[in-house]
Amino acid sequence: MRILVTGGAGFIGSHLCESLLASGHEVWALDDLSTGRSENFRSYVESSRFHFVNGDVTQLSTVRGLVESSDLVYHLAAAVGVHYVLENPLRSLTTNIRGTEVVLHAADLHRKKVILFSSSEVYGKGTTVPFSEDDDRLLGPTQKLRWSYACGKEVDECLALSYHQQHQLPVVIVRCFNTCGPRQSAAYGMVIPNMIERALRGQPILVFGDGQQTRCFSAVQDVVRGVILLADSQAAIGEVFNIGTDEEVTVLDLAERVKRLCRSDSEIQRVPYEQVYGSSFEDMRRRVPDLKKIRRAVGYRPEVRLDQLLEMTIRETCEQLGHPIPAGLATA
Repeated sequence: MRILVTGGAGFIGSHLCESLLASGHEVWALDDLSTGRSENFRSYVESSRFHFVNGDVTQLSTVRGLVESSDLVYHLAAAVGVHYVLENPLRSLTTNIRGTEVVLHAADLHRKKVILFSSSEVYGKGTTVPFSEDDDRLLGPTQKLRWSYACGKEVDECLALSYHQQHQLPVVIVRCFNTCGPRQSAAYGMVIPNMIERALRGQPILVFGDGQQTRCFSAVQDVVRGVILLADSQAAIGEVFNIGTDEEVTVLDLAERVKRLCRSDSEIQRVPYEQVYGSSFEDMRRRVPDLKKIRRAVGYRPEVRLDQLLEMTIRETCEQLGHPIPAGLATA
């Protein structure tokens, strides 16, 4: 197949491109490199079946031609990371919403299937845990721009489902929960790469708030595998799926695991949210996906445990920083 991956130079997008190429497909990656990085696809950039287009997903003229010549579209292009969204709320909203509108319009014109990447952020401050795809959602006030990303992703989902209902466009929506792993940048406030880099450098490992908030950190290879399974499923069309892992951990425990695996002497330091994000920031205590729907649909189960995810990310970070691999990880 000829497959278009918007946001193909990003963390998840580059892993998806790699997996699709390994399966024999021809892949076109569209990215403006605002948060994506060309080095993310250095291992396969020489492949004759890989094509990179440096372009803006909000430009219909660019997107339409790529969609027309593709058999399937994975739409990942979006502004990402808490820091980036808080510092660039307008760009985040326009990129996320307008980009999705353009992709769906082009896909509708040429009748192409779209796999839309959404986020667990849409659940907001929901208190019914684990989160199920049909749960009601609870967001904070619009004055707190921290929620703008969630609002944008909600609109993306509504656009996709509306195209499916009114135009019978084949769409599948996946809600990712804290996808992590090699190639993830620490530049935009991503938790695991930030902690690992600080631990390896002997800097304080920062834990925001009291550290008792819990998350489920999903391995990117699990997410990519699950998304491809959904793309191949006719029964998944028109549906929304959580994807990730349901292995729950407190952020404080995560910091302690990173410190242990890095063989680090770094101090674990609690930092008030206000000091990092300002007074308008709100967080949620728990974020855990219910994975029953995706398990029933395509048999998906996460395979990578948290410690395995941390170990592979630590090894890659050591290689990037020129840091010795901690004892116990070198032969893993």
